[in-house]
Amino acid sequence: MDFFLARKVSHFTFDELTEKVKQELKKEGFGVITEIDIQKTLKEKINVDFRKYLILGACNPHFAYRALLAEDKIGVLLPCNVVIQETTNGGMEVMAFDPSTFMMDMDNNELADLSSEVRKKLQGVLESLD
Repeated sequence: MDFFLARKVSHFTFDELTEKVKQELKKEGFGVITEIDIQKTLKEKINVDFRKYLILGACNPHFAYRALLAEDKIGVLLPCNVVIQETTNGGMEVMAFDPSTFMMDMDNNELADLSSEVRKKLQGVLESLD
């Protein structure tokens, strides 16, 4: 089982796709609380060239709060990471962490139900990238 949800996209520029993903996350109640530009960071830190690769830390405060009430250690899995990257064939791909893959091993029905809700919202974001 994959630990991520993914969608290949070819009809946006990288910047357009980034803005579209942020808009769609917002529609689903997520805010972007962190942005990590891997391309820029690798160039600055170790002077290597890398393709465009952006990690967005997306958080839906209502879901985060419910998850923290259900399991105080869940913070190690927060926020939900969403990746936008150029692919080797010149296209782009958007990936999101699939929270349900990690919740299956936890003996916590509340988290299992919550992760299913979050997964549906993240899947909705990916499906909206038309």
